[in-house]
Amino acid sequence: MKKSIALLIVLMICRMVIAQQKPDAWKISADKIDPSNYYGITVANGMIGIVSSPEPFKVKDVVLAGAYDLYGRGRVSNFLRSFNLLNMQLDIDGRRLGAGDTRNMKQELDMKHASFTTSFDYGDKATISYTYYSLRHLPFTVLMDVTVTAKKDITLGTASVMEAPDALKDVQNYYNEIDRPHVVISLLTSSAKSPTGKLLMCASNTFLFSEPHGQEPRVIHEMWDNNMHLMKFSRKIKAGESYHYSIAGTSITSAHHDDPLNEAERMTIFAKLEGRERLISFHNKAWNELWKSDITIEGDDQSQQDIHSMLYHLYSFVREGTDMSPSPMGLSGLGYNGHVFWDTELWMYPSILVLHPEMAKSLVEYRYQRLAAAKKNAFNHGYKGAMFPWESAATGVEETPVWALSGPFEHHITACVGIAAWNYYCVTQDKEWLKEKGWPVMKETADFWASRVERNGPGKYDIKNVVAADEWAENVDNNAWTNASAKAVLQNATEAAKLLGLTADPDWMNVANNIPILHLENGVTSEHAAYHGEGIKQADVNLLAYPLKEVSDPKQIRKDLEYYETRVPNEGTPAMTQAIFTLLYARLGEGDKAYHFFKDAYVPNLNPPLRVIAETKGGTNPYFATGAGGIIQSVLMGFGGLEITPKGIIQVKSALPKQWKSLTITGVGVEKKIFSVK
Repeated sequence: MKKSIALLIVLMICRMVIAQQKPDAWKISADKIDPSNYYGITVANGMIGIVSSPEPFKVKDVVLAGAYDLYGRGRVSNFLRSFNLLNMQLDIDGRRLGAGDTRNMKQELDMKHASFTTSFDYGDKATISYTYYSLRHLPFTVLMDVTVTAKKDITLGTASVMEAPDALKDVQNYYNEIDRPHVVISLLTSSAKSPTGKLLMCASNTFLFSEPHGQEPRVIHEMWDNNMHLMKFSRKIKAGESYHYSIAGTSITSAHHDDPLNEAERMTIFAKLEGRERLISFHNKAWNELWKSDITIEGDDQSQQDIHSMLYHLYSFVREGTDMSPSPMGLSGLGYNGHVFWDTELWMYPSILVLHPEMAKSLVEYRYQRLAAAKKNAFNHGYKGAMFPWESAATGVEETPVWALSGPFEHHITACVGIAAWNYYCVTQDKEWLKEKGWPVMKETADFWASRVERNGPGKYDIKNVVAADEWAENVDNNAWTNASAKAVLQNATEAAKLLGLTADPDWMNVANNIPILHLENGVTSEHAAYHGEGIKQADVNLLAYPLKEVSDPKQIRKDLEYYETRVPNEGTPAMTQAIFTLLYARLGEGDKAYHFFKDAYVPNLNPPLRVIAETKGGTNPYFATGAGGIIQSVLMGFGGLEITPKGIIQVKSALPKQWKSLTITGVGVEKKIFSVK
């Protein structure tokens, strides 16, 4: 009997341990914080990104979408670091809290409501937690929520520190108190010029207190030097008492508003008078709406958490109602200078388009607004139509550093832009948008390809001297992806003209029908004219089966897959390649092989302590939103079988891995449909 009871207790303990270890679908937690091996995770609202730090009350980066200037790196525009408007100092009983003073530190990202919480014990004196938000409903505003629970009677001293990043110049610091009968508003504000003086960057924040008016702590301003100032207050807390306060702040530049200094203070005052509860409530409601479009899998808890993390980052880096487009690293830092590549149109955009067309509209609007710059770029290179730059920033001119050959030669970006415009129409069926904005982009990209080919006889309208999608193949002829995507643009533009009652240029289909797709002697589609089986950096030929339908025969798809999957090295290559292998094997009915590549696409790329994805296996440059976009496509269009067609989104046959009992995709397209695979 005693043995039976003991065995039962052991089983119960085992179940409890397993339950504790089970990954949460919505929360990523870390209780082992090693500052020497720490990669921050981002809270963002599509406009402002806050990157976490292992240090208490510190933020690694504040990144503002659309804020570019020429400085330092490569003689091209770069993302600017914004004022770090959430950094704080905390004193307890007159002693400044530092990284070595924390015990039991835990950090947690709540993906459902886009909040990041750090909690820890300060010796035997207090337990402290703080949560910050990049408020979804207020594009330029952030909130930090702090709770200090005293274990003994203590005196709390806290300061909000505003410090200018090194690259900014002509820093001006301001402090104002606005006294009203029902509230006192203390405003800590800074402004500075960007390195060339092109932009004025401004930030402002204020304390939100929980006490009634008249009982709030007295706020004191201190000016330390030209680049740093702070405001602070102190408060006595009795043992067992919890004290609560918040900081709301705004960061904005002259790229976003004609009067950024006053607007930063106005938006901060607005947040102050909205109050903590309303700010968090509206933020949560906005994220609840976003998550009505979701991916749910049954039977694989870790994959579910990882899929939510990838979706969360895509949602965080894009905002409805703008003409902004995400860079490969989104708002997670200054990686890739914040530039926009094909990473957007081919890798991130399709998933966003399927789940949130209203957000995807911002990404195609970004290209439409820069169409004139693309036409000038084509003119400069001796072509007609529009030639979109390989790297784009604020204005749409070419921003690739001159040492990279992708700038003048990686022309397939222009096909990606044209295909994205067509796909927006396919999903939304918005003919007015197609006429007003989609058609101009599609026409000009089609004209580009008709002028770009070299006409060397029937079936030989060659596209020579390009950098392939596989970027290790430089200055090659008749690259598979470039040629096939050019054909798709010409075909789509012809179809769009019919829908709009316009006359398509008959030369478009003439060109499309004569662009060659090459093959090796063994029947495998050749990556380019000089290809002889060497290793490849990333997917190229396999993209002809998806997202294009240039290759549709399952036997040919399999032949190309089996050939090129062995040509990808095990390190130094980006996550998207394995995502395409995943997608195609799932559609071929090989769910388990697809699952192998699904995991291989990102698990070796994860960094501690919060499972952030780097660009390559063993890489250290998270967060790689491009990879997340490709992997989410592998779930939606691979395992889920979703397909974008001229008649809308349909579902084709696919297979799940044995680990997944079911896959459910909610909120698809403008009609917010539900698709499932058992």
